[in-house]
Amino acid sequence: MPRTPFLCDMAANIYIGNKVSVNMNCSLMDSNRITIDDETMIGPNVQIYTATHPVTVDDRLNADWDAHPEQHFVRTRALPVHIEHQCWLGGGVIVLPGVTIGAGSVIGAGSVVTHDIPAGVVAVGNPCHVVRTLIQQA
Repeated sequence: MPRTPFLCDMAANIYIGNKVSVNMNCSLMDSNRITIDDETMIGPNVQIYTATHPVTVDDRLNADWDAHPEQHFVRTRALPVHIEHQCWLGGGVIVLPGVTIGAGSVIGAGSVVTHDIPAGVVAVGNPCHVVRTLIQQA
């Protein structure tokens, strides 16, 4: 159950499983699919982004923008984000486009997740990196 305020971009590409807790002040930019699987906890002030832009100016700017003002002046693409079941994202975590966080993983507060995180680990930092493997109960 999301707590307010809860902000999103499209409100059409967010898929939340059962027993998911989304704390206050979370922002989900859902230009592409955001999937949050069952029994996951999302801390306060978490940001999940799917939209991205090319890095170089020549690739990023839309050269024909003046001729087509209905288009955005920059090129954008969006990549899906998947947070698998039983994860915990601490407060202030930022998840970047195209990332999958593996089942049962814990992402430490304030981390910036720039690449996939495997299942069953604790990962922290900027960029987020694995610091420990969790013992899975049978």
